[in-house]
Amino acid sequence: MIPASHQSRAGHGAGPRNAPAGHPANTPPTGLPLPVVLAGARGHGAWHLTNIRRLQDKGLVRLVGVCELTPLTAQELGGQHVEQSADFGALLDSTGAAVAVICTPIPTHTDLALIAACRGVHLLLEKPPAPSYAEFRRMADGVAAAGAVCQIGFQSLGSHAVRAIRKLIAEGGLGRVTGIGGAGAWARDEAYYRRAPWAGKRRLNGVDVVDGVLTNPLAHVVATALALDGSTRAEDVTDIRTELLRANDIESDDTSCVRITTAGGPVTVAATLCAEQPGEPYVLVHGTGGRITFWYKQDRVLVQRTGHGPEETEYGRTDLLENLVGHLTDGAELLVAPESTGAFMKVVEAIRQAPDPIALPPDAWERLPGENRRVVPGIDGFVAAAADTLALYSELGASWALPNEVSTG
Repeated sequence: MIPASHQSRAGHGAGPRNAPAGHPANTPPTGLPLPVVLAGARGHGAWHLTNIRRLQDKGLVRLVGVCELTPLTAQELGGQHVEQSADFGALLDSTGAAVAVICTPIPTHTDLALIAACRGVHLLLEKPPAPSYAEFRRMADGVAAAGAVCQIGFQSLGSHAVRAIRKLIAEGGLGRVTGIGGAGAWARDEAYYRRAPWAGKRRLNGVDVVDGVLTNPLAHVVATALALDGSTRAEDVTDIRTELLRANDIESDDTSCVRITTAGGPVTVAATLCAEQPGEPYVLVHGTGGRITFWYKQDRVLVQRTGHGPEETEYGRTDLLENLVGHLTDGAELLVAPESTGAFMKVVEAIRQAPDPIALPPDAWERLPGENRRVVPGIDGFVAAAADTLALYSELGASWALPNEVSTG
């Protein structure tokens, strides 16, 4: 997610090609706490600010700078004094940051990541990592060439449940896996799309944004489903079919589904921001001998297997910034490297290349005046049915759904 207020001045200060190094390439920083700069500290960035404070209390990091066009107030900073600047590169230079957390508008991710990496500054980069596959490759290849480490902010992939589910699948606990479904039924009011110039846009001033339901607010459903399938690299994806629709008066999609074909089988994800009764998103693993439901925001797993009673478990979670610090200082395994989001970025690219989302007919949605939001009657059932049957909306008989809009090999 991206804060509404932040538009980092990526072009100011020393650029990616001539930036001084804060740390020699390929040389991990040593000594805790690691100095951290946060780019984008409002909106979802406020969550990162709180998390940095938590890790600061543990002695792991030290907040040394905040990059925002409008400086944070003393109250927003919790009374802590840190350097602030709208010039990201200059701030990295003056603070000697070892790590940068980037939580800025999607189109700024690549340039800011490269500005940091070429200074030897390591990264936690919010999802989605880029608005196109080309920009993703420019970011990932540039960061690797600079010798910097980058963690992509899919927090759900820090859940210990992911590894436990993969282990159960590998051991044959579900028999043969026949497919994976994902469901996300959320609600966003109309003000959500007015919170920033890029909100709900596919492009802004000629630049890709691709702020759709599957690529931003419910991107975790897609990434988590692919992770459970074991298909995280770009080359793991062989075909993508999308159905992109919108009830709101926006450019992008708010009610969509996608079927991703991988070597492991079909992965179908359905999502909406126009739910009647918003609920917890989940991923559903189908097998010949049972099924697993994973409510990833809660780290909660329900295993239902033939010959066994239902088993429900709540797992722990490793914070991704904490994992990055552990990787840099103690060699801990990095949980979400850029290459492990390549398959997700193939989905982003398919959505970017698809025809513009189809506006639902006026009789397919209604406005809830008290909540100032649009609802698609029956959508909650379609989202759940798609995850359960691995079918797309049109295949489920939704009267407002068109056949597959795009197929990408």
